[in-house]
Amino acid sequence: MALSSTDSSFRTKGSTIRSSGSVFGRAVVASATAYTCGPMGKTREIKKRIKAVGNIRRITNTMRMIATSKFARAQQRATASKPYTEGVFELVRKIGEAGGSGGGASHPLLGGAPGKPGSVARELTLVITSDRGLCGPYNSSVLRTAMAHFRASPVAKSGQIEVVGRKGAGFFKFAEVPIAAMHSFGDKAEYAQIERLAQSYMDRFIAGEISKVTIIFMKFLSAGRQRPEVMQLLPLSAPESKSGEKKAGVEYEFSPPAEQLLATLLPAAVKATLFQAFSDAIVSEHVARMVAMKSATDNAGKMGKRFTRQYNRARQAQITTELTEIISGAAALE
Repeated sequence: MALSSTDSSFRTKGSTIRSSGSVFGRAVVASATAYTCGPMGKTREIKKRIKAVGNIRRITNTMRMIATSKFARAQQRATASKPYTEGVFELVRKIGEAGGSGGGASHPLLGGAPGKPGSVARELTLVITSDRGLCGPYNSSVLRTAMAHFRASPVAKSGQIEVVGRKGAGFFKFAEVPIAAMHSFGDKAEYAQIERLAQSYMDRFIAGEISKVTIIFMKFLSAGRQRPEVMQLLPLSAPESKSGEKKAGVEYEFSPPAEQLLATLLPAAVKATLFQAFSDAIVSEHVARMVAMKSATDNAGKMGKRFTRQYNRARQAQITTELTEIISGAAALE
């Protein structure tokens, strides 16, 4: 019985020892796993990250090259249309000056038309954004300018708001700002599409349905500088002559009369101005995407190099651990 009791006690102690040994064993296994298997798992994880970063870098670099190609074509179109727009405005300015001095030539697009009795004409604001993202602060800058304009002018916010691009539509939907219409022209806005949109604005303006048309877009100044701008499209105001420009005192004779010329030139000026705004917005979008994708490509390259260094260090630590285990095992067998 004593033996049995001793045996039982021994077994109890054994179980206690085995229990504590199992806990200790688990701790040893865990530490061994963290010491031996950890670097292997760590190297696998780092290799996956290196591969993922490499894939992202190839994608961003491809998008950068595509944006660069599109930017070159869009910039050529935008710069080619500027002389025409400036020339039309210069003709409008000269005709307006001559008409003002010689008989008061006027047009509804300059001062608006009387609205319908009992109706109140509202302002219309067109916000030009992009359909796709990954273009840096392009959309946020335009939308921030639009919201600042609406806060400064409650009449514009209570009027009709039209948006170009899915990004702007999603922003205004999230901000619970009602949208009257949403347009989409893609990466290359055709003049015929812009002409129809401008004609609809002019018809509604002359009919008295809207009292003012404002365009909010990103103005392209140079490849390194773009600026969000709020531009009044209607009623149209011709640019004034430069401050340093001296009047030659030349009197112009118009045939046909100035009013008939304005009836042709003013709609052309409105269409050209709206098309120029769209061209500047598209060029600015491509520039912003080109810069953003170049920055993302550079950052991915730096991250890939950092992960490669981490992988080399982890691999070196793993090899050192394996060599240590082999040498320790050989020394234990001697």
